[in-house]
Amino acid sequence: MDRHPEYWFPAKRFGWGWGPPRVWQGWLVLAIFFALVLAGAVTLLPTHGPGVFVGYTLVLCIALVIVCAIKGEPPDANWRSRR
Repeated sequence: MDRHPEYWFPAKRFGWGWGPPRVWQGWLVLAIFFALVLAGAVTLLPTHGPGVFVGYTLVLCIALVIVCAIKGEPPDANWRSRR
């Protein structure tokens, strides 16, 4: 059995956080995220205005960061620089 889990999102080489997805599950999460943002823009902006849409998008972004934290490679504690 593989002792190294397959991360959906690799740690960024520079900076802090995660890079583009490495496997299809990560790409699916990203596609769902963008589809939900687009659906919110089409439905919430005309009916409820920008404030509700910004709140909705903030919730989606927090959910994406949580998925990245759970299924992504642990980022370094420090900011990676190009030095």
